[in-house]
Amino acid sequence: MGGKQDQDENYGKPAKYDPSFRGPIKNRSCTDIICCVLFFVFILGYIAVGLVAWVYGDPQQVLYPRNSTGAYCGVGQNKDKPYLLYFNIFSCVLTTNIIAVAKNGLECPTPQVCVSSCPVVPWTVDPEQLSQTVEKVFYAANRNFCLPGVSGDMEVLESLQLELCPSFLLPSTPALGRCFPWSNSTVPELTGISNTSISQGISGLLDGLNGRDISVKIFEDFAQSWYWILVALGVALVLSLLFILLLRLVAGPLVFVLIVGVLGVLAYGIYHCWKEYRMLRDQGASISQLGITTNLSAYGKVQETWLAALIVLAVLEGILLLMLIFLRQRIRIAISLLEEASKAVGQMMSTMFYPLVTFVLLLICIAYWAMTALYLATSGQPQYVFWAPNATLPGCEKALMNTSCDPLAQTPNTSCPGLMCVFQGYLSKGLVQRSLFNLQIYGVLGLFWTINWVLALGQCVLAGAFASFYWAFHKPRDIPTFPLSAAFIRTLRYHTGSLAFGALILTLVQIARVILEYIDHKLRGAQNPMARCILCCFKCCLWCLEKFIKFLNRNAYIMIAVYGKNFCVSAKNAFMLLMRNIIRVVVLDKVTDLLLFFGKLLVVGGVGVLSFFFFTGRIQGLGKDFENPHLNYYWLPIMTSIMGAYVIASGFFSVFGMCVDTLFLCFLEDLERNDGSVDRPYYMSKSLLKILGKKNAAPQGDKKRKK
Repeated sequence: MGGKQDQDENYGKPAKYDPSFRGPIKNRSCTDIICCVLFFVFILGYIAVGLVAWVYGDPQQVLYPRNSTGAYCGVGQNKDKPYLLYFNIFSCVLTTNIIAVAKNGLECPTPQVCVSSCPVVPWTVDPEQLSQTVEKVFYAANRNFCLPGVSGDMEVLESLQLELCPSFLLPSTPALGRCFPWSNSTVPELTGISNTSISQGISGLLDGLNGRDISVKIFEDFAQSWYWILVALGVALVLSLLFILLLRLVAGPLVFVLIVGVLGVLAYGIYHCWKEYRMLRDQGASISQLGITTNLSAYGKVQETWLAALIVLAVLEGILLLMLIFLRQRIRIAISLLEEASKAVGQMMSTMFYPLVTFVLLLICIAYWAMTALYLATSGQPQYVFWAPNATLPGCEKALMNTSCDPLAQTPNTSCPGLMCVFQGYLSKGLVQRSLFNLQIYGVLGLFWTINWVLALGQCVLAGAFASFYWAFHKPRDIPTFPLSAAFIRTLRYHTGSLAFGALILTLVQIARVILEYIDHKLRGAQNPMARCILCCFKCCLWCLEKFIKFLNRNAYIMIAVYGKNFCVSAKNAFMLLMRNIIRVVVLDKVTDLLLFFGKLLVVGGVGVLSFFFFTGRIQGLGKDFENPHLNYYWLPIMTSIMGAYVIASGFFSVFGMCVDTLFLCFLEDLERNDGSVDRPYYMSKSLLKILGKKNAAPQGDKKRKK
């Protein structure tokens, strides 16, 4: 006994009895004020970055295509010309690949012009039209596809040599704001380009970039199935609620089924490994015959592999059986806490819908960062350079290729055919542009910090609500009227700084992980195994550190919600309390994780199976009002229903998991504070008292706790 007591004292002294303690204290003060001020200053700076980005940014660069002169299509003077036409779109495909074209914003080495509508019929310049004027061949025939400002008196031959007008037109479809040819269009005979390469180019371009038809079909599918998707999400909502509420009745049987299932899976694995091992042993397949090879699948054909797997599974099976034998009492405590958590959720159903608040706040954080990053990325000034379609032609040797120019100024007289001032990109000049990288880093830091703070707020608020349930001596009479609202106001008023402190620590670790991932991406092609190994070790250590900080923060927020102390003291007290009860912590954590995983699998799998059978028309006899809609892509509403069900189940079960963790810490504190006497009765439920072999001298409901 003395050794155990000394061991417990190594992790701090147990909590002492406090006659004034009635659960989450109401008389508290602000905590971590310095970090609170720092967080508010950072948010003000984050808002200032957004304002600077809004002033200098131009998201039209991403939303609208540009013509050769850098003017936007569909905006300003081109308001009635929303589409971009390429004179020779095959130069986009034949000179580079589809991925490169998409990365460069569909910029191609060919003149581009804004048009009001895409061509609908094929056309090419006839030889007899070369001597005619642009007015007669293009403008009079309603072919307004020449560059702006081309004189109607110019000969067609000269306009084609200078690439001021297109030499051919193809039936096109507007997609992504650009005119793309139809795959089944009749292709004219073009010099230097074969029909085969044109067909391949059109097919590849449309397959990679033409999303109009697909987007229309997706929109039609959603329009015809959105109400059935809502029904599927409603089913997920009902299943999640039923699973949580039924835990108070079937938590024990569910845990028993899960444990037996795990044992059964391991037993089958042992049997399968033994069967494969015996068969390969009889065949004489040994690793000595195989040797060392990089073909990992070959190791599955030797007996030693299956023997090693057999030994590992047998050891795991034995360890699990021993744990069930020696830890059966703690497993019963975990089951009872799960039942108690279900009761707490049933008493405070509003907590189940708090994830909606968290979701809205997260959506605001992500949307603000995305808009700020977009405006910052488009804050550069447009840059124009001289360009010619063929720099090897006579007269282009002295042309100032790739030098800066003014698109509004007149093109200098030169003998180089087709020389023009075209848009090249965006110049990084000015204070904002020079600081663009730093501002983007500030935005990323703001994204991580605000997201982690919102998640911390949700955990602390739920912990305060569930703690008020546990420390209510007469349930439900002593539970506050609005526990969730009270916890929310209390957390925002007193503990914004503590939440920001914990979120900042987690953010720094996550930023370090992002930096390592970036370095790893840059060094992926380097043939340096030692550097890759060291980098992998660092990534693994940071991953473990992030998991530990999340675990520590979660329990620190519970202690903050209950006692109102600062982050460091709360984290220390929570860690010491858990270390004094480490075996109970491990058992409860694994049992809860297994049960919630089973619940998510049940909800998501059930909704997925029902959606599959319904949307594929495999459920017959439902009547006319319940017929499955006719869809282009039946998998689209199925995947939407599955992802929505997962989000709903994760939201509900995250609340339940927070409830279990809160009640568990309160339960451990209850054991240390009280002894079950009349003056110091336990607050835990009767089922927990029965399992522990304890009882209250002042039973709940019969005697009032002494003031």
